[in-house]
Amino acid sequence: PGLIRAQGPPVFVITPVESSVKFGVDASVAIKGDFNKWNATLTFTSPDLSTGVLDVEIQAASVNTGSGMKDGKLKGKDFFNVEHDPLITFKSKKIVQTGADTFEVDGDFTIRGVTKPEKLTLTVSGKGTGSGSIQGTMAFDRKDYGMNSGIPFIKIADRVEVTVDLKAKRVSGPPLNLK
Repeated sequence: PGLIRAQGPPVFVITPVESSVKFGVDASVAIKGDFNKWNATLTFTSPDLSTGVLDVEIQAASVNTGSGMKDGKLKGKDFFNVEHDPLITFKSKKIVQTGADTFEVDGDFTIRGVTKPEKLTLTVSGKGTGSGSIQGTMAFDRKDYGMNSGIPFIKIADRVEVTVDLKAKRVSGPPLNLK
């Protein structure tokens, strides 16, 4: 019998130039910003969605709120503690399709050296075209990660929302089997 050459798994590249990782927290003075330096990978071992792994690595010191004072506070030991823990990471453990264009990603979120399970909810557009955008939100309680302090004269909520907007392109392999 002839040998059938198996096609490799789908390989996606995420282009940071067109993508963003932002965060916001309700406060008496709005604290919103993004990270200038990060990278993300989306890898699969087969066209089966469940084999996917989304890996996001953020340089905590690249935080940018438009205010040097806030950035300085966020980089300090009460918040991101960048000297000691330079990376904020999310590594998925499970990807499940929940609707036509929606997915839930369970993973380990690490900030300040503390790792806890969190859920990222994603909406994907451009399905089946080989390139598209992945938009998602994850909310976490900063106190779970040891960020118990405030910023002088600013009242800060405990819930922090992280939003990702990733532009991904399939560079090799077959399309994913999506519902």
